[in-house]
Amino acid sequence: MTATREKRDPLARKRLRHVPMGLRSRAMHALSARAAQGRFVLQACTECGNVTYPPRDACPQCWGELSWQDQPDGGQVLCETTVRVSTDLYFRDHMPWRMGKVLLNAGPVALVHLHAALHPGDQTVVRMMIDRGGNAALFAIPAEGTDLMSDPQWREFVVPVEGRIALVSDARSAIGRAVVKELQARGAELVVAGLPGPSLAADANDAVFNLDRVQTIALDVTDATSVAEAASRIGGPLDIVVNTARHVRTGGVSANPGFVEQRRAFEVSAMGFSRLASTFAPILAGRPNGAFVDILSSSALCGEVHQAGFAAAEAARHSLLQSLRQEMRATGVRVMSVFTGPVEDADHQHVPPPKVAPSRIASSVVDALLNGREQTCVGDAAQDAMERWLTDPALFVREKNL
Repeated sequence: MTATREKRDPLARKRLRHVPMGLRSRAMHALSARAAQGRFVLQACTECGNVTYPPRDACPQCWGELSWQDQPDGGQVLCETTVRVSTDLYFRDHMPWRMGKVLLNAGPVALVHLHAALHPGDQTVVRMMIDRGGNAALFAIPAEGTDLMSDPQWREFVVPVEGRIALVSDARSAIGRAVVKELQARGAELVVAGLPGPSLAADANDAVFNLDRVQTIALDVTDATSVAEAASRIGGPLDIVVNTARHVRTGGVSANPGFVEQRRAFEVSAMGFSRLASTFAPILAGRPNGAFVDILSSSALCGEVHQAGFAAAEAARHSLLQSLRQEMRATGVRVMSVFTGPVEDADHQHVPPPKVAPSRIASSVVDALLNGREQTCVGDAAQDAMERWLTDPALFVREKNL
Protein backbone atom coordinates (compact mmCIF):
# COMPACT_ATOMS: atom_id res chain seq x y z
CA MET A 1 0.00 0.00 0.00
CA THR A 2 1.29 3.45 -0.92
CA ALA A 3 0.18 6.98 -0.16
CA THR A 4 -2.51 8.41 -2.42
CA ARG A 5 -0.98 11.04 -4.67
CA GLU A 6 -2.82 14.30 -5.16
CA LYS A 7 -3.64 15.39 -8.68
CA ARG A 8 -2.46 18.94 -9.24
CA ASP A 9 -0.77 20.98 -11.92
CA PRO A 10 2.97 21.17 -11.09
CA LEU A 11 3.19 24.50 -12.93
CA ALA A 12 0.28 26.10 -11.10
CA ARG A 13 1.01 28.66 -8.43
CA LYS A 14 1.08 27.06 -4.98
CA ARG A 15 -1.77 28.09 -2.72
CA LEU A 16 -0.63 30.11 0.29
CA ARG A 17 -1.94 28.88 3.64
CA HIS A 18 -2.37 31.88 5.88
CA VAL A 19 -2.67 31.78 9.67
CA PRO A 20 -4.52 34.13 12.05
CA MET A 21 -2.65 37.23 13.15
CA GLY A 22 -0.17 36.60 15.96
CA LEU A 23 -0.05 40.09 17.52
CA ARG A 24 -1.45 39.75 21.04
CA SER A 25 -1.07 41.45 24.41
CA ARG A 26 1.14 39.95 27.11
CA ALA A 27 -1.99 38.92 29.02
CA MET A 28 -3.33 37.14 25.94
CA HIS A 29 -0.05 35.26 25.51
CA ALA A 30 -0.33 34.19 29.16
CA LEU A 31 -3.80 32.80 28.38
CA SER A 32 -2.43 30.98 25.33
CA ALA A 33 0.29 29.33 27.44
CA ARG A 34 -2.40 27.84 29.69
CA ALA A 35 -4.70 26.94 26.82
CA ALA A 36 -1.84 24.94 25.29
CA GLN A 37 -2.08 22.64 28.33
CA GLY A 38 -5.80 22.02 27.72
CA ARG A 39 -6.92 24.16 30.66
CA PHE A 40 -9.97 26.45 30.71
CA VAL A 41 -8.73 29.41 32.73
CA LEU A 42 -9.87 33.00 33.09
CA GLN A 43 -8.65 35.96 35.13
CA ALA A 44 -10.26 36.56 38.52
CA CYS A 45 -9.71 39.62 40.70
CA THR A 46 -7.88 38.88 43.95
CA GLU A 47 -9.80 41.68 45.70
CA CYS A 48 -13.42 41.71 44.47
CA GLY A 49 -13.51 38.21 42.93
CA ASN A 50 -14.82 39.42 39.56
CA VAL A 51 -14.06 37.06 36.65
CA THR A 52 -13.17 38.86 33.44
CA TYR A 53 -12.68 38.15 29.73
CA PRO A 54 -10.87 39.05 27.48
CA PRO A 55 -7.57 39.12 29.40
CA ARG A 56 -6.62 42.43 30.97
CA ASP A 57 -3.84 43.92 33.06
CA ALA A 58 -6.16 45.00 35.90
CA CYS A 59 -9.71 44.31 37.12
CA PRO A 60 -12.16 46.48 35.10
CA GLN A 61 -14.37 46.97 38.18
CA CYS A 62 -11.99 47.79 41.04
CA TRP A 63 -8.58 47.97 39.31
CA GLY A 64 -7.39 45.14 41.53
CA GLU A 65 -4.79 42.53 40.69
CA LEU A 66 -5.87 39.64 38.46
CA SER A 67 -4.83 35.99 38.79
CA TRP A 68 -5.39 33.00 36.52
CA GLN A 69 -7.89 30.49 37.85
CA ASP A 70 -9.54 27.37 36.39
CA GLN A 71 -13.20 28.04 35.65
CA PRO A 72 -16.34 26.03 34.71
CA ASP A 73 -16.54 25.69 30.94
CA GLY A 74 -20.33 25.77 30.49
CA GLY A 75 -22.46 28.57 29.09
CA GLN A 76 -25.50 29.63 27.07
CA VAL A 77 -25.54 31.04 23.54
CA LEU A 78 -27.04 34.55 23.56
CA CYS A 79 -26.81 35.48 19.89
CA GLU A 80 -25.08 34.55 16.65
CA THR A 81 -23.82 36.18 13.49
CA THR A 82 -22.16 35.07 10.28
CA VAL A 83 -19.13 36.99 9.05
CA ARG A 84 -19.01 37.05 5.26
CA VAL A 85 -16.43 39.76 4.56
CA SER A 86 -13.02 40.26 6.19
CA THR A 87 -9.76 42.02 5.44
CA ASP A 88 -7.77 39.34 7.29
CA LEU A 89 -6.11 36.99 4.80
CA TYR A 90 -6.77 33.86 6.87
CA PHE A 91 -10.49 34.46 7.40
CA ARG A 92 -10.97 35.57 3.79
CA ASP A 93 -10.02 32.01 2.80
CA HIS A 94 -12.58 30.51 5.20
CA MET A 95 -15.70 32.62 4.79
CA PRO A 96 -18.48 32.40 5.88
CA TRP A 97 -17.48 32.19 9.56
CA ARG A 98 -19.92 31.88 12.48
CA MET A 99 -19.41 33.85 15.68
CA GLY A 100 -21.59 34.30 18.71
CA LYS A 101 -21.88 35.71 22.21
CA VAL A 102 -21.99 33.24 25.10
CA LEU A 103 -22.87 33.93 28.71
CA LEU A 104 -20.24 31.88 30.51
CA ASN A 105 -21.13 30.07 33.73
CA ALA A 106 -18.02 31.73 35.13
CA GLY A 107 -19.73 35.14 34.76
CA PRO A 108 -18.54 37.20 31.76
CA VAL A 109 -20.04 37.35 28.27
CA ALA A 110 -17.54 36.27 25.63
CA LEU A 111 -17.38 36.53 21.85
CA VAL A 112 -16.59 32.99 20.63
CA HIS A 113 -16.26 30.86 17.54
CA LEU A 114 -19.54 28.99 17.16
CA HIS A 115 -20.12 25.37 16.14
CA ALA A 116 -22.60 24.92 13.27
CA ALA A 117 -25.03 22.96 15.48
CA LEU A 118 -25.47 25.78 18.02
CA HIS A 119 -28.19 28.46 18.04
CA PRO A 120 -29.31 31.17 20.46
CA GLY A 121 -30.64 29.72 23.70
CA ASP A 122 -28.65 26.48 23.45
CA GLN A 123 -26.51 25.23 26.31
CA THR A 124 -22.88 24.90 25.31
CA VAL A 125 -19.45 23.80 26.42
CA VAL A 126 -16.76 26.38 25.70
CA ARG A 127 -13.32 25.04 24.85
CA MET A 128 -10.13 27.05 25.19
CA MET A 129 -8.46 26.21 21.89
CA ILE A 130 -5.21 27.13 20.15
CA ASP A 131 -5.68 28.54 16.66
CA ARG A 132 -3.31 27.97 13.74
CA GLY A 133 -1.29 31.01 14.75
CA GLY A 134 -0.64 29.56 18.21
CA ASN A 135 -3.00 31.86 20.11
CA ALA A 136 -5.85 31.08 22.50
CA ALA A 137 -9.43 31.31 21.23
CA LEU A 138 -12.79 30.33 22.70
CA PHE A 139 -14.82 27.81 20.71
CA ALA A 140 -18.38 26.88 21.71
CA ILE A 141 -19.55 23.34 20.99
CA PRO A 142 -22.86 21.60 21.80
CA ALA A 143 -23.22 20.43 25.38
CA GLU A 144 -24.78 17.21 24.10
CA GLY A 145 -22.75 14.78 22.01
CA THR A 146 -22.40 15.64 18.33
CA ASP A 147 -20.06 15.02 15.41
CA LEU A 148 -17.59 17.85 15.91
CA MET A 149 -15.63 17.00 12.77
CA SER A 150 -18.68 17.77 10.62
CA ASP A 151 -18.04 21.48 11.25
CA PRO A 152 -15.30 22.94 9.01
CA GLN A 153 -14.59 25.67 11.58
CA TRP A 154 -13.82 23.08 14.25
CA ARG A 155 -11.45 21.27 11.88
CA GLU A 156 -9.45 24.48 11.59
CA PHE A 157 -8.57 24.22 15.30
CA VAL A 158 -7.68 20.51 15.41
CA VAL A 159 -5.83 17.85 13.42
CA PRO A 160 -8.14 15.18 11.97
CA VAL A 161 -6.81 11.62 11.91
CA GLU A 162 -9.41 9.87 9.79
CA GLY A 163 -8.37 9.74 6.15
CA ARG A 164 -4.90 11.17 6.87
CA ILE A 165 -1.39 9.83 6.25
CA ALA A 166 0.87 9.48 9.29
CA LEU A 167 4.47 8.48 9.94
CA VAL A 168 5.66 6.86 13.18
CA SER A 169 9.43 7.19 13.51
CA ASP A 170 10.22 4.07 15.62
CA ALA A 171 7.47 1.48 15.28
CA ARG A 172 9.51 -1.32 16.86
CA SER A 173 9.36 0.23 20.31
CA ALA A 174 6.43 -0.53 22.61
CA ILE A 175 5.20 3.06 22.31
CA GLY A 176 5.63 3.10 18.53
CA ARG A 177 3.71 -0.13 18.03
CA ALA A 178 0.85 1.20 20.17
CA VAL A 179 0.75 4.47 18.22
CA VAL A 180 0.62 2.62 14.90
CA LYS A 181 -2.31 0.50 16.12
CA GLU A 182 -4.18 3.53 17.50
CA LEU A 183 -3.80 5.62 14.35
CA GLN A 184 -4.91 2.70 12.21
CA ALA A 185 -7.91 2.04 14.47
CA ARG A 186 -8.92 5.72 14.29
CA GLY A 187 -9.23 5.58 10.53
CA ALA A 188 -5.93 6.91 9.18
CA GLU A 189 -5.72 6.31 5.43
CA LEU A 190 -2.12 5.10 5.74
CA VAL A 191 0.25 4.64 8.68
CA VAL A 192 3.92 4.46 7.68
CA ALA A 193 5.78 2.50 10.37
CA GLY A 194 9.45 3.39 10.57
CA LEU A 195 11.76 0.47 11.44
CA PRO A 196 15.26 1.39 12.68
CA GLY A 197 18.29 -0.78 12.13
CA PRO A 198 18.49 -3.88 9.96
CA SER A 199 15.28 -5.65 8.99
CA LEU A 200 14.29 -8.58 11.19
CA ALA A 201 12.71 -11.85 10.11
CA ALA A 202 10.00 -11.34 12.73
CA ASP A 203 8.85 -8.11 11.03
CA ALA A 204 7.25 -10.02 8.16
CA ASN A 205 4.93 -11.89 10.53
CA ASP A 206 4.31 -9.06 12.99
CA ALA A 207 0.56 -8.58 13.54
CA VAL A 208 0.88 -4.79 13.85
CA PHE A 209 2.90 -4.35 10.67
CA ASN A 210 0.46 -6.54 8.77
CA LEU A 211 -2.60 -4.48 9.70
CA ASP A 212 -4.65 -3.03 6.88
CA ARG A 213 -3.43 0.45 5.85
CA VAL A 214 -0.04 0.00 7.57
CA GLN A 215 3.18 0.11 5.57
CA THR A 216 6.69 -0.44 6.95
CA ILE A 217 9.71 1.56 5.89
CA ALA A 218 13.38 1.61 6.90
CA LEU A 219 14.00 4.68 9.06
CA ASP A 220 16.96 5.30 11.36
CA VAL A 221 16.77 8.76 12.95
CA THR A 222 20.52 8.67 13.71
CA ASP A 223 21.30 8.56 9.98
CA ALA A 224 20.49 11.60 7.86
CA THR A 225 20.65 9.51 4.68
CA SER A 226 18.12 7.02 6.06
CA VAL A 227 15.73 9.85 6.97
CA ALA A 228 16.06 11.43 3.52
CA GLU A 229 15.52 8.09 1.78
CA ALA A 230 12.43 7.44 3.90
CA ALA A 231 10.98 10.79 2.83
CA SER A 232 11.64 10.00 -0.83
CA ARG A 233 10.05 6.56 -0.50
CA ILE A 234 6.87 8.00 1.02
CA GLY A 235 6.74 10.29 -1.97
CA GLY A 236 3.13 11.39 -1.60
CA PRO A 237 1.48 13.72 0.90
CA LEU A 238 2.14 13.42 4.63
CA ASP A 239 -0.11 14.94 7.31
CA ILE A 240 1.17 13.74 10.69
CA VAL A 241 4.60 12.78 12.04
CA VAL A 242 4.79 11.09 15.46
CA ASN A 243 8.32 10.83 16.84
CA THR A 244 8.55 7.85 19.19
CA ALA A 245 12.32 7.31 19.01
CA ARG A 246 14.27 7.33 22.30
CA HIS A 247 17.29 5.64 23.88
CA VAL A 248 16.81 4.92 27.58
CA ARG A 249 19.88 3.79 29.52
CA THR A 250 21.12 4.17 33.09
CA GLY A 251 24.29 6.01 34.02
CA GLY A 252 25.44 9.06 35.94
CA VAL A 253 27.90 11.87 35.29
CA SER A 254 30.84 11.16 37.58
CA ALA A 255 29.81 7.60 38.46
CA ASN A 256 29.31 5.08 35.66
CA PRO A 257 29.01 7.78 33.00
CA GLY A 258 28.66 5.47 30.00
CA PHE A 259 29.85 7.92 27.36
CA VAL A 260 28.88 5.66 24.48
CA GLU A 261 25.30 5.39 25.75
CA GLN A 262 25.13 9.14 26.41
CA ARG A 263 26.26 9.90 22.87
CA ARG A 264 23.70 7.44 21.52
CA ALA A 265 20.93 9.07 23.60
CA PHE A 266 21.75 12.48 22.11
CA GLU A 267 21.94 11.04 18.60
CA VAL A 268 18.47 9.52 18.94
CA SER A 269 16.60 12.06 21.09
CA ALA A 270 18.12 15.42 20.14
CA MET A 271 19.83 15.04 16.77
CA GLY A 272 17.25 12.47 15.65
CA PHE A 273 14.52 15.01 16.39
CA SER A 274 16.35 17.63 14.31
CA ARG A 275 16.83 15.24 11.39
CA LEU A 276 13.14 14.36 11.35
CA ALA A 277 12.03 17.98 11.71
CA SER A 278 14.33 19.37 9.01
CA THR A 279 13.23 16.67 6.56
CA PHE A 280 9.50 16.40 7.20
CA ALA A 281 8.47 19.84 8.51
CA PRO A 282 8.59 21.39 5.01
CA ILE A 283 6.35 18.56 3.77
CA LEU A 284 3.88 19.11 6.62
CA ALA A 285 3.85 22.86 5.91
CA GLY A 286 2.10 22.21 2.61
CA ARG A 287 -0.77 20.29 4.21
CA PRO A 288 -4.07 21.82 5.38
CA ASN A 289 -3.76 20.16 8.83
CA GLY A 290 -0.12 19.23 9.38
CA ALA A 291 1.15 18.14 12.81
CA PHE A 292 4.47 17.06 14.32
CA VAL A 293 3.97 15.16 17.59
CA ASP A 294 6.91 14.37 19.85
CA ILE A 295 6.73 11.88 22.73
CA LEU A 296 9.32 12.72 25.36
CA SER A 297 10.05 11.87 28.96
CA SER A 298 9.16 14.14 31.88
CA SER A 299 12.87 13.74 32.74
CA ALA A 300 13.35 16.57 30.23
CA LEU A 301 12.14 18.96 32.95
CA CYS A 302 14.89 17.99 35.40
CA GLY A 303 18.13 16.04 35.52
CA GLU A 304 18.06 12.41 36.67
CA VAL A 305 20.77 11.04 38.97
CA HIS A 306 20.60 7.50 37.61
CA GLN A 307 19.74 8.41 33.99
CA ALA A 308 21.87 11.51 33.46
CA GLY A 309 22.54 11.02 29.77
CA PHE A 310 18.96 10.15 28.92
CA ALA A 311 17.56 13.11 30.90
CA ALA A 312 20.06 15.52 29.29
CA ALA A 313 19.19 14.26 25.81
CA GLU A 314 15.47 14.62 26.51
CA ALA A 315 16.05 18.17 27.82
CA ALA A 316 17.88 19.06 24.61
CA ARG A 317 15.06 17.51 22.63
CA HIS A 318 12.52 19.60 24.55
CA SER A 319 14.47 22.77 23.81
CA LEU A 320 14.61 21.93 20.11
CA LEU A 321 10.87 21.22 20.13
CA GLN A 322 10.17 24.69 21.54
CA SER A 323 12.24 26.24 18.77
CA LEU A 324 10.49 24.18 16.10
CA ARG A 325 7.09 25.20 17.46
CA GLN A 326 7.95 28.87 17.03
CA GLU A 327 9.41 28.28 13.56
CA MET A 328 6.25 26.53 12.38
CA ARG A 329 3.77 29.14 13.70
CA ALA A 330 3.71 30.97 10.37
CA THR A 331 2.94 27.75 8.46
CA GLY A 332 0.04 26.59 10.65
CA VAL A 333 1.73 23.26 11.43
CA ARG A 334 0.93 22.06 14.95
CA VAL A 335 3.95 21.03 17.02
CA MET A 336 2.74 18.97 19.99
CA SER A 337 4.57 17.52 22.97
CA VAL A 338 3.36 14.46 24.90
CA PHE A 339 5.19 14.00 28.21
CA THR A 340 5.31 10.59 29.85
CA GLY A 341 6.72 9.15 33.05
CA PRO A 342 8.16 5.61 33.25
CA VAL A 343 6.60 3.35 30.61
CA GLU A 344 5.54 -0.27 30.87
CA ASP A 345 8.23 -1.47 28.46
CA ALA A 346 11.63 -3.15 28.33
CA ASP A 347 13.46 0.12 29.05
CA HIS A 348 11.84 0.53 32.47
CA GLN A 349 11.92 -3.02 33.81
CA HIS A 350 13.88 -1.83 36.86
CA VAL A 351 11.34 0.88 37.72
CA PRO A 352 8.52 -0.01 40.15
CA PRO A 353 4.90 1.04 39.43
CA PRO A 354 3.17 3.28 38.68
CA LYS A 355 4.10 3.07 35.01
CA VAL A 356 2.19 4.14 31.91
CA ALA A 357 0.89 1.59 29.42
CA PRO A 358 1.98 2.26 25.82
CA SER A 359 -1.66 2.03 24.70
CA ARG A 360 -2.53 4.92 27.00
CA ILE A 361 0.22 7.02 25.49
CA ALA A 362 -1.04 6.20 22.01
CA SER A 363 -4.61 7.21 22.83
CA SER A 364 -3.30 10.46 24.35
CA VAL A 365 -1.45 11.23 21.13
CA VAL A 366 -4.65 10.89 19.09
CA ASP A 367 -6.61 12.83 21.72
CA ALA A 368 -4.08 15.68 21.50
CA LEU A 369 -4.48 15.77 17.71
CA LEU A 370 -8.28 15.70 17.80
CA ASN A 371 -8.40 18.48 20.41
CA GLY A 372 -5.54 20.62 19.11
CA ARG A 373 -3.68 20.42 22.44
CA GLU A 374 -0.05 21.48 22.24
CA GLN A 375 1.06 19.95 25.54
CA THR A 376 -0.16 16.73 27.17
CA CYS A 377 1.03 14.85 30.26
CA VAL A 378 0.25 11.13 30.37
CA GLY A 379 0.21 9.34 33.70
CA ASP A 380 0.42 10.48 37.31
CA ALA A 381 4.22 10.75 37.31
CA ALA A 382 4.33 13.11 34.31
CA GLN A 383 1.39 15.19 35.54
CA ASP A 384 2.91 15.55 39.01
CA ALA A 385 6.30 16.48 37.55
CA MET A 386 4.79 19.16 35.30
CA GLU A 387 2.69 20.67 38.10
CA ARG A 388 5.64 20.84 40.49
CA TRP A 389 7.93 22.24 37.82
CA LEU A 390 5.44 24.96 36.89
CA THR A 391 4.87 25.85 40.55
CA ASP A 392 8.51 26.04 41.68
CA PRO A 393 11.23 24.82 39.27
CA ALA A 394 14.07 25.29 41.76
CA LEU A 395 12.31 23.26 44.47
CA PHE A 396 11.35 20.56 42.00
CA VAL A 397 14.98 20.16 40.88
CA ARG A 398 16.12 19.70 44.48
CA GLU A 399 13.34 17.30 45.46
CA LYS A 400 13.53 15.22 42.28
CA ASN A 401 16.88 13.65 43.11
CA LEU A 402 16.72 13.40 46.91
